[in-house]
Amino acid sequence: MKKISLSILIFYVFFFLLSFKAIASNCDFQMADMNWPSATLMANIDKFILEEGYGCKVELIPGATTATFVTMNEKGRPQVAPELWTNSVAEPLQKAIEVGRLFSANDGPITELGEGWWVTPDTLKRNPQFKTVLDILERPDLFPAKEDPSKGEFIGCPAGWGCQLSNQSLFIAFEMKKKGWLLVDPGSKAGLDASMTKAAQRGKNWFGYYWSPTSLIGKYNMKLINFGVPFAGAKNWDSCISKGPEVCIDPKPSAWTKSSVNTIVTLEVKKMHKVMKYFSKRIFPGDVMNRMLVYMEDNQAQGMDGAIKFLESYPDIWINWIPNEASQKVKKAL
Repeated sequence: MKKISLSILIFYVFFFLLSFKAIASNCDFQMADMNWPSATLMANIDKFILEEGYGCKVELIPGATTATFVTMNEKGRPQVAPELWTNSVAEPLQKAIEVGRLFSANDGPITELGEGWWVTPDTLKRNPQFKTVLDILERPDLFPAKEDPSKGEFIGCPAGWGCQLSNQSLFIAFEMKKKGWLLVDPGSKAGLDASMTKAAQRGKNWFGYYWSPTSLIGKYNMKLINFGVPFAGAKNWDSCISKGPEVCIDPKPSAWTKSSVNTIVTLEVKKMHKVMKYFSKRIFPGDVMNRMLVYMEDNQAQGMDGAIKFLESYPDIWINWIPNEASQKVKKAL
């Protein structure tokens, strides 16, 4: 009888462990920890909330836009890309979505993001007449170039970046050379950052390309300028402007193409209804994200350090993403 009872006990323990593993596996997945600050912050916030609030098990693995998309599309791993800038993978992503292999859990996880042409806040204070890019282009004298002070200086993208080609095309489309401008290659991201930082800190005029969310946009309160013309269509952008002057012979003036950023998941996570509901509600205000990136840069904070700071500092934001029971668990874990 003792042997029978022991056998039964072992059976139930084994059955319980299997059941627990099955339940746990319903919320176990890999998430890409992308190689830029806002994405690694978002991934670590997701990990903390989903593990502490929902009991999930989230493994963060290194990621980058193209590489992460390819492995998700071909192998189903990782199962989540929290901040995927999808313009560069638009066509294959659309095909993957159409066949039900990948899904967008959130079409806009960060507000007020995008690329374009920026000026310092002091530039606008001194020149309230600058409402659009078209207005600025009439005053190259206010942005004297180091190379030739008689010309206006527009800071473009470093050589090798995709945005370099787009800026070159737009420089031609807006006839900026004819209007007295020089397109300046900053040489590197460090050069681009230094150019903006120096102007912002000294209160000088600055006009050039950048993107948000980033720490510099948040730190110096940089202002994105409306182009003053509408977006001239995907064909003009995708088949001409983005190809650069060697291919784009006759670019049309255009606003910058809309940046498309999504939280992308595989079918495996699509079936996790609570997780999908969380992702659908998880939206970071752009100004808050920029402030967090400034904090991380100033304090050399890693992803999880930033996540804890965000959760402690902005409960009024994230508490709206999750049920009360989950929010209490997250607060307790902090």
